[in-house]
Amino acid sequence: MVRDPKKKPKFLRRRWYSYGKLGLRRKSKQVWRNPNGRDNKMREKRRGYLAVVSIGYRTDVKDRGKMKGKTPVKVHNLEEMKKIKQNEIAIVGNVGNKKKIEMIKYAHEHKKEIQNLNVKKFLRKLNKKGNKK
Repeated sequence: MVRDPKKKPKFLRRRWYSYGKLGLRRKSKQVWRNPNGRDNKMREKRRGYLAVVSIGYRTDVKDRGKMKGKTPVKVHNLEEMKKIKQNEIAIVGNVGNKKKIEMIKYAHEHKKEIQNLNVKKFLRKLNKKGNKK
């Protein structure tokens, strides 16, 4: 098992760096496909070629599904945000701007972490909009 998640290689398909449709400058297209082909060096697991997915790379059970070592929790309103514990990380769901502002201010005051937003940047942008009006 891989102890340090940083040491785990990013598994990409063969020759992804050559074509846009395989992932060149397009992160969403960078996916794993098992190498097959008679002369494929990656399939033969030769040195110097990309790593091939195998059992030994799996992460530990206690670390699976975590973000920055914390369990992700989807949040839709302020009450759910208040229930978040110290070892959890919030992911703001489909929420309108009014509720989002409340939740972000609460998170900033109580030092709660939000995964899919930059709290300081969001508050800065709010202040700029408030000053213009």
